[in-house]
Amino acid sequence: MTKHTLRDVLTPEALGLIDAVHRTGSMAAAARELGVVPSTLTYRVRLIEDTLDVLLFDRSSRQARLTEAGKELLREGNRVLSELDAIANRVKRVATGWEPQLTLSVDSIVSRSTMMELCEAFFALKPPTRLKLREESLSGTLQALTSGQADLAIGIALDVSSGARMEPAVSSAVQSRVLGNISFVYAVAPHHPLAQVTQPITDEMMLAHRVVAVADSVQRGDGMTVGLLGGQDVFTVPGMLAKLDAQLRGLGSGFLPEYLARPHIETGRLVEKAVTRPPRVVRASYAWRSSAGAKPGRALQWWLKQLESATTRSALLER
Repeated sequence: MTKHTLRDVLTPEALGLIDAVHRTGSMAAAARELGVVPSTLTYRVRLIEDTLDVLLFDRSSRQARLTEAGKELLREGNRVLSELDAIANRVKRVATGWEPQLTLSVDSIVSRSTMMELCEAFFALKPPTRLKLREESLSGTLQALTSGQADLAIGIALDVSSGARMEPAVSSAVQSRVLGNISFVYAVAPHHPLAQVTQPITDEMMLAHRVVAVADSVQRGDGMTVGLLGGQDVFTVPGMLAKLDAQLRGLGSGFLPEYLARPHIETGRLVEKAVTRPPRVVRASYAWRSSAGAKPGRALQWWLKQLESATTRSALLER
């Protein structure tokens, strides 16, 4: 006698048989609905029960009632069938040019609220593409792209004031566009010692106090540091919002994006200080991987289309 496995008997058709018996209340009624002889249906149900080694129906009364095990099988079975339908729909849509998954490498310098608004607009399309965001910093933003861990990098930085690049060299397989410029201000909490200084802050004055720095998220190599002085005490945090929080608490000083610091300066939670250094401006860009002759997937096309808008680019760097 052939030994049946769970995969042999737990088919969509078998789940349909169990559902029919449950809805009609008897094997005979279910057989009539399905157009099969009662003995065939009874055999199929018993085969499932024997394979699972459980009773699916309570046969002590005239009406076939599901046992607790039967209810669980039907409940989970219907869930699996719904997932199969969803997978079929996703496969059909992916075949039309949508990527199964799109990963975005987003620098912590970029406005989180604007990114979420863009994600909301993307999901409103009901695409089959799963979206994944990676929060990165400094050279790690582009490295996630060049290493194949991301499809689009947003917020790759170039320090215009110093001329120092914050990213590794890119290959010919990477295309990039300018996102915009971000101005930085030097700010401290009102209770920080430098808040009471009246003259512009010099490097020597900065050196005497802890600086809050964003860690480079690069996974290979030494990464990079920006605006740090040799021998200065450093409090390293994972991203720009953490840096803002640390400076609001007076845990250190440092440069912050003007758009991020301005609301707190206006309410008195931060004090903007003049410095003897040249004004710090960072030029941000976005980049994506491309193959010669290959058209980007529809999800990547949508994001690149949004980034063509000057309003969107501005919102990513100014909110």
